[in-house]
Amino acid sequence: MRFHLHALAAVALATSSSFGPAYAQESPPGRLLASNCFQCHGTNGRGSEFDAIAGKSRGEIYKKLKEFQTGKEGNGIMAKHANNYTDAQLRALDQWLSSQR
Repeated sequence: MRFHLHALAAVALATSSSFGPAYAQESPPGRLLASNCFQCHGTNGRGSEFDAIAGKSRGEIYKKLKEFQTGKEGNGIMAKHANNYTDAQLRALDQWLSSQR
């Protein structure tokens, strides 16, 4: 009888509406990609030793990263970083960084 009570309690607990499914919190597009930028540009995108990248106007970061991809800005570390992103990722970075004030 005791086993049945434990089994019944387990079933009741598993089907209880107060224990609904857990959902992973989804990060805004570009936020995870921008975490790579913050190593040099600071956790808020306003590092003191490198260019501030947070709060730039929409399209500004995208344009600059495309210039790095084409080699217009030389072959430095930023060109190497920019070349590892797809166009969609560059747009997501631009959108996220421009929204940070």
